[in-house]
Amino acid sequence: MSATIRYDLVVIGSGPAGEKAATTAASLGRRVALIEKDPYIGGASTNTGTLPSKTFRETAVALSGWKTRSLYGVDVNLALHRKATLQDFMYHEESVKVQERTRVREVLEGWKVDYVEGLASFVDPHTLSVAGKLGDQLVAADFILLATGSSPVRPAIFDFDDNRIHDSDEILGIESMPGSIAIVGAGVIGSEYACTFAALGVETHLIDGRDILLSYLDREVSTALTEEFEELGIRFHRPVKVIGCAAQSDGKMKLECDPGPPIEVDQVLVAAGRCSNVEKLNLSAAGITPGARGLITVDETYRTSVPHIFAAGDIIGFPSLAATSFEQGRIAVHHAFSETSKLKLTSILPTGIYTIPEVSMIGETEESLKLKNIPYVSGHARYDQTVRGQIIGESAGFLKLIFSDDESMKLLGAHCMGEIATEVIHIGLLAMVTGAGRDLFEASCFNYPTLGDLYKIATFDACCKQQATKNPKS
Repeated sequence: MSATIRYDLVVIGSGPAGEKAATTAASLGRRVALIEKDPYIGGASTNTGTLPSKTFRETAVALSGWKTRSLYGVDVNLALHRKATLQDFMYHEESVKVQERTRVREVLEGWKVDYVEGLASFVDPHTLSVAGKLGDQLVAADFILLATGSSPVRPAIFDFDDNRIHDSDEILGIESMPGSIAIVGAGVIGSEYACTFAALGVETHLIDGRDILLSYLDREVSTALTEEFEELGIRFHRPVKVIGCAAQSDGKMKLECDPGPPIEVDQVLVAAGRCSNVEKLNLSAAGITPGARGLITVDETYRTSVPHIFAAGDIIGFPSLAATSFEQGRIAVHHAFSETSKLKLTSILPTGIYTIPEVSMIGETEESLKLKNIPYVSGHARYDQTVRGQIIGESAGFLKLIFSDDESMKLLGAHCMGEIATEVIHIGLLAMVTGAGRDLFEASCFNYPTLGDLYKIATFDACCKQQATKNPKS
């Protein structure tokens, strides 16, 4: 084993949190190494999760003709006009992954971050052993940041050695498009894949133990999204628990359900949550004890129970988003190298769900405000109330704004369902971050025609409702 190489910071994991932490430290003039165990840089976000699944969705939306479903006389449904192979849908996905891997590597090289490929494990709180292709080496650092991400949970009742049963990291590796698929778990990942497969004409069964779809959403949005799922042809099974899964002689997979009849399908996707990738880090040698599902406990600066070791991204759990992981990595490094840093992650975080249609939200829901006994007034705007919504043929989409029921009408929450909802929500996000509300939207002038006008329409609707309650007709 070669001599120990010393750094100011060693980062384990090259996903969003790891990338940002490494480049931030390098920008502060520190000597940095980033260790990655997988042959591809970029973590799950680039290689198996966020980018591949979202690219697959966009390809499916385009090739299935979903975007033109309500535009008279237009039919570009390639998936149904010919026998499309999975490779047809994966071509763009692979291209996006390659581009992102190249970007991450170029950024690290530009900041002169040492990239080390190998499996890292603690020898002591400051030292790591890295097992790589060229043998083991030791690296040590003043500070260490854990950003090893997470992996899908694999319940024991499913035989993942069977090539018809998949977790969310491997589902896009299937060789051919199935005629039918059962998705076990209607969380974000399960719901997103259910929509994508259904849009491609695959018979899709969505199984979940909860009776409300994505129950943390505003109930009005959850109900509307459920209706859109059903229109796509998704077959709900809820509240239902899968208690068995076995291969049949005809090649099908048979899922035993409680309650309800069995379900037979060609392929099965198990989306039962994720657990932190900590099992090979030898955390005990560092003095860290992980919690349930391997989660690492940190404070608001992302410092673990060991003062010089930080953790960020999926490894620490909620919200487990690429966007927040970038920020967590950046904030952690500033706190590591500056005792006076006051950086912290904003409490106002958007949630984006890439279903068909998209859903996004920030802030309070009607249900949460009722529990807190906070007076509010809501306003609505349908996509087809705007010219842009009519142009793109979006008839089901809407924006819902929730304001404080007082003179200020401060924005408390925003909820959007429809085309590019994850983009539309950012106008509301900026309003909430700055503590704005009605006055901002009334004073704003948006490009025409755009979906920005949804905010003016929804604000006007809320103002009318508030006025009507204060001055009811006699």
